[in-house]
This record gives sequence, structure tokens and C-alpha cells, in this order.
Amino acid sequence: MWNIIQCLMDQRGMGIRGLARKSGYRNPTTIYSIKAGSSKDPTFSTMIRIADALGVSLDDLRPDSGRKQDGE
Repeated sequence: MWNIIQCLMDQRGMGIRGLARKSGYRNPTTIYSIKAGSSKDPTFSTMIRIADALGVSLDDLRPDSGRKQDGE
């Protein structure tokens, strides 16, 4: 899942702090924990906030969505 988020962030010129801010988080800890894999199953509300911040649907963040990722 992180690869998809990272790809979308790169396309938008957005870093982790920018994504956190746009997602409504004052602190980027939640985003960093998803990136590090310590949050392997983020909450539904977290994923909605991230999808909204990136301007995509939740389906676009699914690993099995069919979206091509770098290196595939």
C-alpha cells in the first residue's frame, strides 16, 4: 500500500509532512508509521483522510487495484 501512496505523493510533488497536513494531522507520525510498516492495517478513517488529501478514491489505494507501480 505504501508504494501506491508514495507514487501518488510523487506525482503531486508532496512529501510526508505535506500529506500529513493535508490529511488533517498536525503531526506526521501516522503517515510515518504507515510508511515504516508499523501500521500494517491503518484505520478506515485514516485511509479516507489520505485518499481525500491525494484526490483519489479508496479503491485507488488498494494494492490489488490494478494500478501499475514502479518496478512492475
